[in-house]
Amino acid sequence: MMKNKKLMEMDIQFFAGGKRGNIKALREKRALKVGELEKIYSEVTKEGEERAVTEEEQKEIERIESEIEEIDRTISFLETMKARFQKVGEGNQQAAIASQGETRAEVVEEERAFEDYIRNTVSENRAENMEFGENGAVIPRTIANRIVKKVYDICPVLEKATKYNVKGTLVIPFYPKDSGTDIAMGYQNEFMEITSGSGSFDSITLGGYLAGALTLVSQSLINNSQFNILSFVIDHMAYNISRWIEKELLNGTDSKVDGLGKLKETITAAGQTAVTPDEIIRLQDSVKDSFQGKAVWIMSPSTRTALRLLKDDMGRYLLQDDITAPFGKTLLGKPVYISDNMPDMEAGKRAIFYGDMSGLAVKMNEKMNVQVLREKYATQHAVGVVAWLEMDAKVENEQKISVLKMAD
Repeated sequence: MMKNKKLMEMDIQFFAGGKRGNIKALREKRALKVGELEKIYSEVTKEGEERAVTEEEQKEIERIESEIEEIDRTISFLETMKARFQKVGEGNQQAAIASQGETRAEVVEEERAFEDYIRNTVSENRAENMEFGENGAVIPRTIANRIVKKVYDICPVLEKATKYNVKGTLVIPFYPKDSGTDIAMGYQNEFMEITSGSGSFDSITLGGYLAGALTLVSQSLINNSQFNILSFVIDHMAYNISRWIEKELLNGTDSKVDGLGKLKETITAAGQTAVTPDEIIRLQDSVKDSFQGKAVWIMSPSTRTALRLLKDDMGRYLLQDDITAPFGKTLLGKPVYISDNMPDMEAGKRAIFYGDMSGLAVKMNEKMNVQVLREKYATQHAVGVVAWLEMDAKVENEQKISVLKMAD
């Protein structure tokens, strides 16, 4: 393990009295305070004057001396701490991690506690790191955070959406694309009343719909000490959660999460099972140029295959190879994402999304409730790991995203 040179060379910073300071800055501040004392001394001992220190000067001296003493104590504390960090050297890597909210030792301990609990080998000492409820043990926060991170890496729609990590109901005001009322600008005559106009705002409300994912872990795998049970549970749980979240964001569910399922900006294809190059161009142009910068295509693997066969009037394929783009493909200059949750080109289906996915608002509570259920699945020779979350999603900017719908 290499030494953390940056930590050893830098002056340690901290908050004292609400103000950030370091050793160098504190020494400079001390010198200024000493200069203030010297100025008062020179005034009192000015040649040709014989006078006593005034009451105001005495109070000022006491204030400055008090500040100097406080600075001296702070410098002494920082120098002591810096010496300790330098003395520890290589063994002090945990200090850098601790400054980010939790030490690596705590993370490792929680991971071991989680794995030991699944294997049913929890020691009395490690059991203290687990919170127990009526239905099982709650997974430590560090484990739950790793599951959430996996979800974001796997699901590009969720990653690109505008996320609100808040509790309760969230109301987002927006200006409808076709509200019918807007601020009017026009030529006016002097001394004549000007007609007023006002924009009409609407709002979307994001609530919280409860959802859960269950992973069953084979007891045989748990009993195999060579098997990395922690990685297996996290990866498998993350995959289940990401697939479900992506499905809801793309398609929505009646009376639950809307997602993109109620997107109003729609281009309807002439055919039920095929699209033309002109329809693809119309879909792209339905999104305003201001939102084209981060626009992407989303479709099923089958739809992408069909588009790969499309050619323009010059015989050139619309879908181009681009090693810099996600999945190595671009369509009319924009990245192409595929998802098994997208329907194929069938009658009445919404087959292709295009636009800036930040127009989709997602409210999800990141504090995921994850529990280990050992007794419930004992008769199946398995251990259950269940995750609960609350989420909602709606389109908050109708101009950013459009969809191609197949003919009925």
